[in-house]
Amino acid sequence: MPRRAGTAGRRGLSHLSPRGDARMVDVSAKPETAREAVASAILRMSPKTLQIVRAGNAPKGDVLGVARTAGILAAKRTHELIPLCHPLRLTGIDVTFSDDDRGVLTIEARVRTVDKTGVEMEALMAASIAALAVYDMVKAVEKGVTIERVALLEKSGGKSGHWKRTQPSAPRTGHPRPKPASRTP
Repeated sequence: MPRRAGTAGRRGLSHLSPRGDARMVDVSAKPETAREAVASAILRMSPKTLQIVRAGNAPKGDVLGVARTAGILAAKRTHELIPLCHPLRLTGIDVTFSDDDRGVLTIEARVRTVDKTGVEMEALMAASIAALAVYDMVKAVEKGVTIERVALLEKSGGKSGHWKRTQPSAPRTGHPRPKPASRTP
């Protein structure tokens, strides 16, 4: 017999059966509510590479346009890649970019739905895949680009209500460089 929506499994985790097996939670009894989640990812690159990104003339083309499209597509396909995620009827996906003069590019993904479960994973997937797409588009220019701090920033809707990260996921100052290899034998 299927477990009722909201019934906790092993150790209070809803995605575990009483025996500890992974399972997809039954959300059939949950009401549909408006839900939204915002996630971000930060990329670090040289200021010169960021100028190429801004100008839209990287060797592979429009970096931000491709990354935005990749992020949107990723959000729509989250349930195909994360085994216990439900397929959702997404009502809106926005992927935006901001940057600074030090080579830091921030991606923010905002995902909305009216459904029985939240869109946190969809927002995280959109931010992550958009960041990977940026890397793919600029690796011919700079292989040392780093992706860091993929994080959920905010979510609203559902039984748990509104949540917002209290400590900002802002990037550190400066561009980290790898330490040179030792030349002593």
